[in-house]
Amino acid sequence: MVPGPTGNLEAMYLDDTGACGIALLCHPNPQQGGTMLNKVVSTLQRTARDQGLATLRFNYRGTGKSDGTHDMGGGEVDDAEAALAWLQERHPGLPVYLFGFSFGGFVAASLSGRLELRGEPAVRICLAAPAVTRIVAPHWLSGQGRLTVIQPEQDEVIDPQLVYDWAQAQQRPLQLVRIADSGHFFHGKLIELKDAVLQHVFDMNTAGADASADPDA
Repeated sequence: MVPGPTGNLEAMYLDDTGACGIALLCHPNPQQGGTMLNKVVSTLQRTARDQGLATLRFNYRGTGKSDGTHDMGGGEVDDAEAALAWLQERHPGLPVYLFGFSFGGFVAASLSGRLELRGEPAVRICLAAPAVTRIVAPHWLSGQGRLTVIQPEQDEVIDPQLVYDWAQAQQRPLQLVRIADSGHFFHGKLIELKDAVLQHVFDMNTAGADASADPDA
């Protein structure tokens, strides 16, 4: 349990005593059943952990065992900020990586803006199928740090064209990665998601990735 603005937040912390950075993972829409146990979020956390980062995924207020009630806006960003502060206390001075899926993409993007405002920008921001229509004032995306947007081409929840148009309109460099034949939840495509993160967030050549790995691991 991590202290949050409206009470405790349920979280899953994967420590690394020799961590080279820290990663916060933000889950999808809690009003539609999204929690930190989502397989996309789990995949992102394990990928970041395997690259030597200390990682934390957490449930927003009113989700799982977290206290409070849903806000569906700034409240969840406040929760993410508190969760990141908890992680930073345990790993001070390390570079910050932000990951968000769907609604969590909005949360991670908005948090990146807050970090930039206080002069502590994230070094990497990875948004998977992000809810881009929510990233409007008073929320904003940081102009600093490497930005990777991973969008499934057959997304049935968030219109892919909205994400493509949003990405094209950004006044900053970014990497847009399209995952072919994939729906919103990356069913059967978690290996491709992991490979995209390794290649574009962690600068790894994934040509030799183990395609036989459990796609839901």
